[in-house]
Amino acid sequence: MKQAKPVFPEPNHDHGRCAEDAFTHAEKICTGRGQKFTPIRRQVLGALLSSHRPLGAYEVIDELAKTMPRPAPITVYRALDFLMDNGLVHRIESRNAFLACAHNHDETAVVAFLICETCGSVGEIPAAPLAQSFNEAARGTGFAPKLSVVEITGTCAHCQRTA
Repeated sequence: MKQAKPVFPEPNHDHGRCAEDAFTHAEKICTGRGQKFTPIRRQVLGALLSSHRPLGAYEVIDELAKTMPRPAPITVYRALDFLMDNGLVHRIESRNAFLACAHNHDETAVVAFLICETCGSVGEIPAAPLAQSFNEAARGTGFAPKLSVVEITGTCAHCQRTA
């Protein structure tokens, strides 16, 4: 994964532009794969793009309910499944929450999530060498690993500067 964007955007960055770039990326991915980027999928992604913090499914529903009739949970979960299957959203396991992803990597790429305990923002970095080491160690015990999720908590540089 090429690090084209900062891991944690500056607090005063142009978030509208950031979200617009993510929508453009999503449209390109869906078109390239012959997938439909339906209005509800777009709205769910938009709710996740409202900040750089992960949202739980019911928080997504609450965000959507601000501008449309409250969607059924199953509708949101189906949209989230589609977005995850296409690499447009990640699930943050420790938070049981979802994060929009506009990085240009395939769905098999291994990433690590950097979770700021102060502001709640989540950054994403490549973690293939780390995951490879873990997977090799697991295979050495006879275990057959399937999916590696790496989550690291701490404090982002922005919060460290303001502390």
